[in-house]
Amino acid sequence: MRDMPDPVPELEPAAAELMLAVGQLSRRIRSESAPHALSLSQASVLARLERKTGLSTADLARAEAMKPQSMGKILVDLERAGLVERHPHPSDRRQFLYRLTRRGTQMRQRGSALSRSWMIDAIARLDVCDRKRLIESLPVIRLVAES
Repeated sequence: MRDMPDPVPELEPAAAELMLAVGQLSRRIRSESAPHALSLSQASVLARLERKTGLSTADLARAEAMKPQSMGKILVDLERAGLVERHPHPSDRRQFLYRLTRRGTQMRQRGSALSRSWMIDAIARLDVCDRKRLIESLPVIRLVAES
């Protein structure tokens, strides 16, 4: 576990506001992409498997910062829904590797297209100055997300 740095008092309001805004944005993107389809964890696993196929339960659990048992439940549910399939690990018979099914890929692509379309419309509704400020802030937001 990381040591917690001493908070910088003047950054507390900005941190709280950013967390609130990112949470609202995440929920909105999810509702626009799949209004009643998948949990956030399930959608995240599908997205990860779309980027890199053939991951084990342990790989996915590490990547999503959760316990392997919790990831196992998510994978069982996704497999039952026909969105992922498992295959034996080539060198470790105790493990399986997961990949998206055709249905899982189609669901991901449809959800991505819907959320991307909503995001483009939302950004397009901003005035030119706000749109420019948002675009210029993207590298900084990514730095915060990756820190």
